Amino acid sequence: MLLKIVKYPEPVLSQPGEPVTEFNDELRRFVADLFETTYAAKGIGLAAPQVGVSKRVTVIDLSCGKDPEQKLVLINPEIIAREGKQYEEEGCLSFPEIHDKVQRAFKVTVRAQDEYGKWFEMDGEELLARAFQHEIDHLDGVLFIFRMSSLKRDMILRRIRKAQREGTW
Repeated sequence: MLLKIVKYPEPVLSQPGEPVTEFNDELRRFVADLFETTYAAKGIGLAAPQVGVSKRVTVIDLSCGKDPEQKLVLINPEIIAREGKQYEEEGCLSFPEIHDKVQRAFKVTVRAQDEYGKWFEMDGEELLARAFQHEIDHLDGVLFIFRMSSLKRDMILRRIRKAQREGTW
């Protein structure tokens, strides 16, 4: 089922998500819906707060649905190690048509649970590392525009306010 992606400044986007404690069929259906919504929006990742659900659940698929082996589900994730730096362009489904360069760690190690509650650790570099950091930021209530310079962020926020006034946001 397609879910509605909420846009900034929806309050749920700025709040830390609640930990998941029940690993059941309802959670697995929600994960499937997150993947379906991600693909429909042509994204590579989506966090539960982006669909108005304040839970620590995110999905990532760098193949955009082309390779089932690349589907990643991270529940209650945390970054346990960071290395290096990268400065690359990012976008966000909750900020349509807004892209800018953001500094992130080049390599990260995450610890998370899968949709059955099993804990695992995984390393990611380059794009996968950025996706891990971007989506986990969502679960912490941190938005990618707050990783930009204050000048760029202010320009983007002015653009959003103007679009809101015009009814296009």
